[in-house]
Amino acid sequence: MIIEKLAIVGTGLIGGSFALALKQAGVVGEVLGIGRNASSLAQAQTLGLIDRAADWAAAGQADCILLAIPVGDTEAVLTQLLPHLKPGAVITDAGSTKRNVIAAARAGLKARFGDFVPGHPIAGSEQSGPLAARADLFQAKKVVLTPEPDTHASALAMVQALWGATGAQVEILDAVLHDRIFAAVSHLPHLAAFALVDELACRADSDAFFRFAASGFRDFTRIAGSNPEMWRDIAVANREALLIELDAYLTALQALRQSVAVDDADALLEMFSRARAARENWMKTQDV
Repeated sequence: MIIEKLAIVGTGLIGGSFALALKQAGVVGEVLGIGRNASSLAQAQTLGLIDRAADWAAAGQADCILLAIPVGDTEAVLTQLLPHLKPGAVITDAGSTKRNVIAAARAGLKARFGDFVPGHPIAGSEQSGPLAARADLFQAKKVVLTPEPDTHASALAMVQALWGATGAQVEILDAVLHDRIFAAVSHLPHLAAFALVDELACRADSDAFFRFAASGFRDFTRIAGSNPEMWRDIAVANREALLIELDAYLTALQALRQSVAVDDADALLEMFSRARAARENWMKTQDV
């Protein structure tokens, strides 16, 4: 057993899956659930994700507390948690952006910041809530930790061990580099999917377009079914890096538009072939 007591703030897909994986691995004792929705907490308990719902005072007595919440809520949640933290309690998060989370943790935890380990599991689904949780969600998936120079080594070791017990592959990145990378490979694709679906939905004859949309549209826009609140916070939090990636994507789209406009079949074939080869090379590195 790695820890006796774990607290999960936000018992949906990520928090619930983390708790379930650790319970099944037998490395955690009691799991507490904290959240703003009583019915979701009750559902999480019924599903066996948590052992009981708890308040901030009880959560602060856990050995490790995972924040699986919208990144914009980080400082407020940590401010509520701080007065109740027992000595040695470790706090970590699962947010998709890291520089803003680190700043929020410094503001919310003050002298206890060294007990905070910024994290980001690279796994998920467009589904949300306790029903979406599953024990194998992180199996063979990457989890990125972005510790700061003043992060306590013991806190980092605990969080590494917990994620390792879920079956995840833990990697360490600088927070700035993390946000640059995920602006390009995660945040931008989500925004592109949201924008396409929204643009079609706003058309007067949108019903006709959706009626004939098939597997290509479904696959490209799957992630537009993700939590809007979470992605609003991510877009705002990673604004600087995301604007750079949006500009780069718009430049690529303008080049594509120009090739279509002038019937430049060779340029189109070159772009499509280059993209296909890059994707095939990337897929060879993936498990699925």
